[in-house]
Amino acid sequence: MNPTFFFDTAWLPDGWRRDVSVSVQEGRIVAVTADAPADPRAVRARLVVPGLPNLHGHAFQRALAGLCERRGPGGGDDFWSWREVMYQFLAHIEPDDLEAIAAYAYADLLEAGFTSVGEFHYLHRSTQGTLYTNPAELALRHIAAAHRTGIGITVLPVFYESSRFGGAAPTAGQRRFCTDLETFERIVAAVRSAIGASAAATVGVAPHSLRAVTAGHLAALLERHRVGPIHIHVAEQTREVEDCVAFTGLRPVEWLLRNADIDARWCLIHATQISAAETAALARSGAVAGLCPMTEANLGDGVFPLPAYRSAQGRWGVGTDSHIHLDAAVELRQLEYAQRLLLRRRTVLAHADQPSTGASLFREALAGGAQALGLPVGAIAPGQRADFLVLDAEHPDLESRTGDLILDTWIFSQGRALIRDVIAGGRTVVRNRRHRERAHIDAAYRRVLRKLLDAQ
Repeated sequence: MNPTFFFDTAWLPDGWRRDVSVSVQEGRIVAVTADAPADPRAVRARLVVPGLPNLHGHAFQRALAGLCERRGPGGGDDFWSWREVMYQFLAHIEPDDLEAIAAYAYADLLEAGFTSVGEFHYLHRSTQGTLYTNPAELALRHIAAAHRTGIGITVLPVFYESSRFGGAAPTAGQRRFCTDLETFERIVAAVRSAIGASAAATVGVAPHSLRAVTAGHLAALLERHRVGPIHIHVAEQTREVEDCVAFTGLRPVEWLLRNADIDARWCLIHATQISAAETAALARSGAVAGLCPMTEANLGDGVFPLPAYRSAQGRWGVGTDSHIHLDAAVELRQLEYAQRLLLRRRTVLAHADQPSTGASLFREALAGGAQALGLPVGAIAPGQRADFLVLDAEHPDLESRTGDLILDTWIFSQGRALIRDVIAGGRTVVRNRRHRERAHIDAAYRRVLRKLLDAQ
């Protein structure tokens, strides 16, 4: 099926245009024409913007949302106490469970305005800690869920070997994550084979973090993978920074910049605990800062110094990480609001030449997310995947609003409630705010939740 679309108003790389005709072949855009004559055979929509790339998520954690908000013994809850709850939960997830959770998460992401996702996949072993016959079994379940829901996906198999700096043995809660380099290569190869030449998917690699990967094995991993995206968790918590300094004499981002040849292939996830010198150096590297505002707020991680990073021409995008709340607009809104609270002023992330805060955020997140995923996404332009959000032009809050006021209203007021339909890869996957397979996906997810919560 190679449809033609006709949009009354659409946000193109050069801004808002009227009467936009978009031709699609095999899920990709082949031609875009503004001020075009109406085509009665085209799929019509009134108000359209590109789908937003989501550069970082762990699908299975969607099932944890709301389960980690109880005060622990003695208080002092933080990322590390949350992590222990997460370990207990994932101990019972089987392959069918994972696929059902991933399908639920991906359908929710699509309804929320994300049309592609970076799956930072570190759950490799069985509940008993053994490898599956195919060590990529669980990675392939994410691909199946992505295909079913229609979301574009960058699968990022995670290399994980230790519990802390210096190569310390993994804990019992981490046993499902760990592989040796040879097994990891088999996982990546199997994922690459399953994806093939798909325009909707690609594969990268993800050394989990500096605490979970030794320097020698990180170097070996990078030597083996000279193309494709590289993602890593880094400098998310103060304790991580302190431990890194104690072991290496350098801060985490500082160590990476000195030892890993960071460039545009890289996406550094979180980096909330980053110095001014690291901020400037990371911006110069061409890498993407992968910011997950709602998860970082939920875990009490801290706030990335985005104004200084952007001033240094740094590239960034957003992810939903633990999927605590899925709404593309809310992730962008939280970025701006965190800066407002810190600096006690408004419109922090708007530009002098782009006074709309919403438009500034959206444009940069589209570009940074596309770079981090290594997919042709994030723009209504030839060669790109045909990913479109159809906003509700009849919503009362959009009455008499045009241009970038539409983006400001979507991002700072209505959020996902303003997304009526979603087209991913040229197919309508969300209609009237509901994924086309929502009933079946919800039923499977409910069964999994009953099983997992009964096991706690």
